[in-house]
This record gives sequence, structure tokens and C-alpha cells, in this order.
Amino acid sequence: MNLLNWLFRQLFLGIVWVYRYTISPLTPGSCRFTPTCSAFAQQAIVKYGPFKGGWMALKRIGRCHPWGGHGYDPVP
Repeated sequence: MNLLNWLFRQLFLGIVWVYRYTISPLTPGSCRFTPTCSAFAQQAIVKYGPFKGGWMALKRIGRCHPWGGHGYDPVP
């Protein structure tokens, strides 16, 4: 893994960490999926890298609305 990918990976994982431990506790638990979107994002970034994993996480967050899906949706 080159330096640029490593830096972006750390940056994206840091953003997920900040959300999970500072913003998420202040909001009511209403996640429609298992694992949660932040856990999905973390797993996708670690498995697929910052760009493909980040894109997968954004698509997952986009599906998280009242008319979207629900249930078990792991990182492929």
C-alpha cells in the first residue's frame, strides 16, 4: 500500500471514529441495518481501501432512509 492510500485510509477511519464516539452517542439509536453504517464503513475501508471502501460506505448511508432497506447487510 503506498503512502497516499495509507494517509487517506487513516483520515477516513479517523472521520468514522469521530462520528462513532462523539456524534453518534448524542443521537437516538435508529439504525436500520446490522452492522451499523459506521461499523460497515470501518470494515469496508479496512477491507477494500479508502476509495472503494469509502464509496461503498457512502452508498450504504444513501440507502439509510425510511423507504430504504433494512436487516443484515455485511460488507461483501
